[in-house]
Amino acid sequence: MRKPIIAGNWKMNKTLSEAMSFVEEVKNSVPASDKVDAAVCASALFLAPMVEAVKGTDLKIGSQNVSDKDSGAYTGEISPVALKDLNVTYAIIGHSERREYYSETDEFINSKTKKTFEHGLTPILCCGETLEEREGGKFEEVIRTQLTADLAGLTEDQVSNLVIAYEPIWAIGTGKSATEKDAQESCKFVRDVVASLYNENVAEAVRVQYGGSVKPENIKEYMAQPDIDGALVGGASLEPASFLALLEAVK
Repeated sequence: MRKPIIAGNWKMNKTLSEAMSFVEEVKNSVPASDKVDAAVCASALFLAPMVEAVKGTDLKIGSQNVSDKDSGAYTGEISPVALKDLNVTYAIIGHSERREYYSETDEFINSKTKKTFEHGLTPILCCGETLEEREGGKFEEVIRTQLTADLAGLTEDQVSNLVIAYEPIWAIGTGKSATEKDAQESCKFVRDVVASLYNENVAEAVRVQYGGSVKPENIKEYMAQPDIDGALVGGASLEPASFLALLEAVK
């Protein structure tokens, strides 16, 4: 059985004091890690004190971005070497906002994913389609193209151990949610693509999250689906009570 994973993506929200207050309120209340993996992906500004604060608990900390270079003259980038040194666990890669606002290509995302594995971090690799693409019947083409490029050159073991977050762009921060049936079909297709690129064993091992206006009120319906292994959550992960409610719903 694949273990569920709930990861909060705070995006560009919270101050340091707000982030630390959240961690202090949540860290000792998350379910045991043998039931569900719980993570918060915060601003790089806050990662060091957050990691220190959660030591000895089952709450893990992730980065919202990572460089495809170890170090050097790359102003403003986030070194995977530095993230590993901080004991950060996860790194979000290929989020639709990075693709759209910062022109990240699949080739670049693939390079980041490889570098993340190189330094012992777990990638949360995002894929997803726009409303125009879905309504135009291009969902499968878009997802297959993204994953084929993003996973290129990765080993079976690496793909088995990463997390893929399927996020329909039209449902991120819009209040719109895919039905559980649509979400299941989409996540099943993600798994089918992995099977076609690798094999059934890899496809059965990889964890596929759904993301897109997930909240405590609807997460049980999503998690009841056989190919949905968790959620990458935006707004509903910002408040301690809401984040804990998400975890309690799936443990």
